[in-house]
Amino acid sequence: MIKTDFAHQVMWNRLISVVEEQALTLIRTAFSTSVREAGDLSAGVFDVQGRMIAQAVTGTPGHVNTMAAAIAHFIDDIGPHRIYDGDVYVTNDPWKGTGHLHDITVVTPVFNDDRLIGYFACTCHVVDIGGRGYGPDAHEVYEEGLFIPIMKFVDRGELNTDLVNIVHHNVRESNQVVGDIHGLAACNETGRRRLLDMLVEFEIDDLEDLAAFVFARTRAATLERLALLPPGTYTNTMEVDGYNDEITLAVTLTVGRDGVHADFTGTSPTSPFGVNVPLGYAQAYFTYALLCALAPEVPNNFASLEPFTVSAPPGVILNAVHPDPVSVRHVIGHFVTDLTLGAVADVLRDRIPAEGSGALWNFQVSARAAAGHTVADRPPVEVLMFNSGGTGARPTLDGLSATAFPSGVRTMSVEATEQVGPIVIWRKELREGSGGEGEFRGGLGQVIELGPTAGYQFEFSAMFDRVDHPARGRHGGGNGVSGKVYLDDGTPFDAKGKQLVAEGRRLVLELPGGGGFGDPADRAPEARANDVDQGYLG
Repeated sequence: MIKTDFAHQVMWNRLISVVEEQALTLIRTAFSTSVREAGDLSAGVFDVQGRMIAQAVTGTPGHVNTMAAAIAHFIDDIGPHRIYDGDVYVTNDPWKGTGHLHDITVVTPVFNDDRLIGYFACTCHVVDIGGRGYGPDAHEVYEEGLFIPIMKFVDRGELNTDLVNIVHHNVRESNQVVGDIHGLAACNETGRRRLLDMLVEFEIDDLEDLAAFVFARTRAATLERLALLPPGTYTNTMEVDGYNDEITLAVTLTVGRDGVHADFTGTSPTSPFGVNVPLGYAQAYFTYALLCALAPEVPNNFASLEPFTVSAPPGVILNAVHPDPVSVRHVIGHFVTDLTLGAVADVLRDRIPAEGSGALWNFQVSARAAAGHTVADRPPVEVLMFNSGGTGARPTLDGLSATAFPSGVRTMSVEATEQVGPIVIWRKELREGSGGEGEFRGGLGQVIELGPTAGYQFEFSAMFDRVDHPARGRHGGGNGVSGKVYLDDGTPFDAKGKQLVAEGRRLVLELPGGGGFGDPADRAPEARANDVDQGYLG
């Protein structure tokens, strides 16, 4: 049946609603708070070649944009001759998935009348994957947890119970982790069923014609928006804390008519700790940066991602190779967005914000029985909490306070966090005075004070940055205030690594603020008055 452009657009919109329902299924069935509360997931539909046609709005760039490249690995590793109706595939390979072992990616092929027509895929962060636990202290990926190569989770309708058994006995929160893998499979199954219903409704047999329409329109729109960036070469460097050693991040952007290439030569060597970043994850946040700046209204799919390419010498921290440790690759990887935006800040002055806090301040707690208590009355619990500092001020607006950029995950509520484990959050408030000054003020960080409940102590894996290197202001704006980590008596804690909070003690996190934009002398009097009224200045 010949379809008009209008009909194609209607089908495209329907396909987006399908992947939205796919993602909502995962949120509703997830065991981990990082999924159901923070939205740390991705979901999408792909053609038979493994090219992403549409993604759910819910999701992080680090998941969506890496998952977009992952399906080709699944097709190659499973083998086209072994792909069957009723199959479900799984991996957490950092270099073929989304960058570290804590992310599980599940792929489901879709058949219509015994013919393969595409795939659904989804990803989420699980609360534990064994090994040392979620943190940067490992020296090889082997220490970081259970590595699941690309393999069949379900083979023609039959569950791989051996794999389930292996996962069950190698993670600390087996019910949550195994439950989340089943939730991922259910997520794809929802998408598969809705897609087949859609094919019947629109009287089509496959996605080939629709995918061609989507890719053609998206590619044209993306290249049109890229024309806003003059051809040429642009560079930027920034320093971040690293783990014991300062890290330099460097990028050279080469802009042409058909795309942008980022080269990370000049970046510091890989770290002996798990802050290293697989190149695909760095590419995800580089691509996201320019799409945000140039084409925020263009849908995210194969055609919008294709014009953006990357390279880096092996052995730099943005091109980790197996078996480099990569557990907290987000800490450095999230800075790639500000690194990229900084390279074009002078030519896109009206679009590029100041630097922000960047990396999430993820907080992984391993709660254990304190002295005088036993596992029987104080069983071990793993708790994961996401927290965000302030974003950089924008060219015409203040930065956003306690908001995750570039990851986009939602902050977990106090109630949801306390409900899943023996933790009390005593204080959670905006951090006064933490945003950089400017014509437009940087977003504020937040202050979080928390501790174990009675009878518990907890080890936590610090994975914080912007403690020694604050977010830089832009075009005369001031720097944001750097972060702090300390006990309730003022004892400073390290920003990275596993540390103990004893029973009866409290930990205080002061998250960094974003940089300011423009000369502070140009700030409007009414904006200054509002800062005072709201208590933003400290």
